Amino acid sequence: MKKVLVTGGTGLVGKALQAVIKAEQPSDEEWFFAGSKDADLTNLAATQALFERVKPTHVIHLAAMVGGLFHNMNNNLDFLRNNCLINDHVLQTAHVLGCTNVVSCLSTCIFPDKTSYPIDETMVHNGPPHSSNYGYSYAKRLIDIQNHAYHDKYGHMYTSVIPCNIFGPHDNYKPEVSHVIPGMIYRMHKLRTDQPQLDESEKIFTVYGSGKPLRQFIYSLDLAKLMIWVLRHYDSVEPIVLSVDEASEVTIYEVAQAIAKAFNFKGKLVCDTSKADGQFKKTASNAKLRKMLPDFKFTDFEEAIEASVLWYTTNYDQARN
Repeated sequence: MKKVLVTGGTGLVGKALQAVIKAEQPSDEEWFFAGSKDADLTNLAATQALFERVKPTHVIHLAAMVGGLFHNMNNNLDFLRNNCLINDHVLQTAHVLGCTNVVSCLSTCIFPDKTSYPIDETMVHNGPPHSSNYGYSYAKRLIDIQNHAYHDKYGHMYTSVIPCNIFGPHDNYKPEVSHVIPGMIYRMHKLRTDQPQLDESEKIFTVYGSGKPLRQFIYSLDLAKLMIWVLRHYDSVEPIVLSVDEASEVTIYEVAQAIAKAFNFKGKLVCDTSKADGQFKKTASNAKLRKMLPDFKFTDFEEAIEASVLWYTTNYDQARN
């Protein structure tokens, strides 16, 4: 019987994994989803106590200090230190307790700022990351280094996945830390409910930045299915990009349009070019994934946005606002 511990198991991806596993009901696996209430993973003793309690054979490591562009820009030191602590504690405790496999979650934002596109798994360490989030990026890159070191010394098959931008139900909508999609969902919901006396056609929704940067977005439930596949079938220490196809890239303005459509918003969308854009693009190639899973069907972007908006409006009181 496999015992799978998911760190960060109550966040966006953790909740998606819970939903997929609940639907699957695997008979040969027992899953435990740990949140921050279960253990402070920046503390080694607390991490060890969690592992002793769960006794996992496999780990999906999602726990991290995360945030959007503006939160990262102001807190690079904290992102670096806290994520290095969390990652080292999880990987070393998994090693000491003899876990068969650890699948850690990286991000496409850790790739070099100056690079050719599309980016792929071989290019993670080819140059410095974007200056806006270097603390987070270097801490995440070190997971790949550490996985290789455990493999070289002990033969462990600890690996990592590199998803593109993730969104879906149970996201973090707090304005000061949210990523672009939950941030827009939060603000559009607020705009629609504030000043009910105003006709909606007179309301203006602000898109931060030029609206021109390009991004690939993966629906959290699609990512959950792919991560479960990696845990069960992917047998390599080398990271694997889990991303939608390159043709599915959208501009930030198109994201705003999809969210406006899902809300049935009748007002105007206006770009505020005084706000930072971040990287113009970070197109990732999923060729390695497609070679192994050629028939995987990703959820249509507009459908996934619609489902995410519906979840938020239905669960507004429980959402992380």
